[in-house]
Amino acid sequence: MKHKQAYLMENDEEAHRLELKTDANAVRKQALWCGVKAGLRVLDLGCGPGITTEILHSMVAPTGSVVGADFSAERLAYAREHHAGKPGIEFVQCDLTAPIDDLGQFDVIWVRFVLEYFRKESPEIVKRLRSLLKPEGYLCLIDLDYNCLGHYEMPEPMNALLPKLMTYMDDEFNFDTYAGRKLYSYLYDQKYQNIEVELMAHHLIYGEARHADVFNWLKKVEIGTEKMQCFFKDYPGGAEAFIADFRKFFLDPRRFTYTPLILCKGMRPHEDAAG
Repeated sequence: MKHKQAYLMENDEEAHRLELKTDANAVRKQALWCGVKAGLRVLDLGCGPGITTEILHSMVAPTGSVVGADFSAERLAYAREHHAGKPGIEFVQCDLTAPIDDLGQFDVIWVRFVLEYFRKESPEIVKRLRSLLKPEGYLCLIDLDYNCLGHYEMPEPMNALLPKLMTYMDDEFNFDTYAGRKLYSYLYDQKYQNIEVELMAHHLIYGEARHADVFNWLKKVEIGTEKMQCFFKDYPGGAEAFIADFRKFFLDPRRFTYTPLILCKGMRPHEDAAG
């Protein structure tokens, strides 16, 4: 049975997880590649708890502005409490799967770690964003590929079960394990110009893992197992044993974990300014 569309990682600590795992230097590097600079008006679509919105704001200040948009009232409340209060930064609630008509137009639209949660709707989301861009503005799509599957040397039967779990998430929860590789085609199909693509490591974990990485990965495993209990009836010891086995694996400094990050940007042609 397909599950009703909802944020897959919803839990009481999600704002904290998102804040903790955000690498400000990496965000700035990616934003520079996307063309974010002083004076621009930027839309941070799927802004979550607002930390990335504030980083983007620091890059467009003092004359630019950033709008952080998200569906979650809880995350927006957190964002307003922790990252608002400065000129040129605001947070608004919107449904990414519906038309967004009241925000005006932007020089850059930043969509990072969002489309992976909308496997079916992603092409339509990208199509609708075109009208929010100024002519010659840039749409920047950033997402993971081969999500959660890049581990060595994971013992059996955990190694055999993990790909099945990700396939189940894709089919039942509208997740997209391979979102990153699709981004270029979304821009190409919408006839964006000057399309560029970059590939870099998002996760590159070896040796002793940082606290932020440990918390992030163990929380993902915890939430995932809660939503997919049916998969663990044949796992030795059940879901609790799977969590314990993953923790042991992840805390072993011999472990190697990586996830590729794909960045795509494209320019809205000037000649279609009328929409």
